Amino acid sequence: MNKVLPEMIDGLPNLCGSESLIAEAMASTPSILATTGGRNFSDIRSAFAIALHMHQPLIPAGGDDLQSAAIIGNLQHMMEHPEIKDSHNAPVFKSCYQRMGDFVPALLGEGKQPRAMLDYSGCLLFGLRQMGAGDVIDRLKPLAQHPEYRHCVEWLGTAWGHAVAPSTPVQDFRLHVRAWQHHFAAIFGLDALARVRGFSPPEMALPNHPDVAYEFVRTLNDCGYRWVLVQEHSIESASGDTSNRRPHLPHRLIARNSRGQMQSIIAIIKTQGSDNKLVAQMQPYYEARGLSRMELGGKSVPPLVTQIGDGENGGVMMNEFPPKYLQTSREASGTETPAMNVTEYLDHLMAIGVRSEDFPKVQPIHQQRIWDRLPDAAGPETLAAVIAQLRTEDTRFHVEGGSWTDDISWIRGYENVLGPMASASALFNQKVARGMTPSHPHYRNALFHLLTAQTSCFRYWGQGDWTDYGREICRRTMGILETIV
Repeated sequence: MNKVLPEMIDGLPNLCGSESLIAEAMASTPSILATTGGRNFSDIRSAFAIALHMHQPLIPAGGDDLQSAAIIGNLQHMMEHPEIKDSHNAPVFKSCYQRMGDFVPALLGEGKQPRAMLDYSGCLLFGLRQMGAGDVIDRLKPLAQHPEYRHCVEWLGTAWGHAVAPSTPVQDFRLHVRAWQHHFAAIFGLDALARVRGFSPPEMALPNHPDVAYEFVRTLNDCGYRWVLVQEHSIESASGDTSNRRPHLPHRLIARNSRGQMQSIIAIIKTQGSDNKLVAQMQPYYEARGLSRMELGGKSVPPLVTQIGDGENGGVMMNEFPPKYLQTSREASGTETPAMNVTEYLDHLMAIGVRSEDFPKVQPIHQQRIWDRLPDAAGPETLAAVIAQLRTEDTRFHVEGGSWTDDISWIRGYENVLGPMASASALFNQKVARGMTPSHPHYRNALFHLLTAQTSCFRYWGQGDWTDYGREICRRTMGILETIV
């Protein structure tokens, strides 16, 4: 694909307008089997995969007045304000964002077979460019482009503005997914985008409201994704059982809505909560060493232990991860328990005749309790009544989605942020319904502000400055939209 997309348009990241090119890239089916090294798949006893999640929000902090301050990356804000809490970490964060560009070539130079999956939010990528940290992006480009490196690193798609799917309007979440694809292709190229097959949901948040979950999976399918990473306690079996005895095999995530429609996608299960030490200390490798081949679809296959963690947060990731990753990559290369990226693993399964139809079926948590009472294709109103009844009977029941932790709600207590977000979303989509398209001179600016306003950080960090940031970006979004006739 020779077409080159501009990274910036009118001072904003390229988030829209090349939908046909993006769809074409995602519709291609490149195989990576021909370029992988190490042992034959039939000789592998088990394997492990790690993913590094990288994110910094965009905030209105480029000035002293909240209502006029420029929107800049939080990393830039930390760099420019050494007096704020934890700002001393900013240079280390920057180093973390680029260091895989050093580790992978170094290990390959030793004849090893390193593997890693990378998940970078669009907010972070734009913030790095905006603050003049293009050297970080330049260090990452070979991992996405160079034939010698790209089979070692699998890039994962995500939502551009790090929006949590359960509490983001479904039509907006689709915009996030497409915006990330545009931005990634503009930075790394359409050929690099064509190799992006997995999706990493921000905050590992999986919708469990049937209609929202259906639209979530439909969006991923429509946008060309092959598999999605899910947290083990955010799913249940198709019969409602929450105990998964084979979490290290691929599953099939089934999403059914209140009208009886169904979507499905391959689900790769992340286990054991949210502790970054699991990745920093390369726990998946040591867990995988204790596993043996399993039966799947009538074939003997190696299990895959998969973990994701913040790539920069905490002392363990800053200090312990580098030497442990290098040590483990050297130790695991060429053994019966190698590192292996997920799409690589899935390609090997398909090559020996295992099909996605052979994978165990799962659904979002709590859904079986709904299906036990909801007649097929009963519709949204009946679904709402069933949910209300279940909530009355059991205060623990919810349809706010599952995430990497159960002690944070992305909805409760944040009405003062969610209200403005809903208003901005409604007005944006009203303008679209009236004919506003990506070619409109204000569309891109409105889209940028809408997606930025839906960043999870404006709820994760609690009431105060962060909720003020979110409301202010919503106010600006409304201001832009109100000028459009």
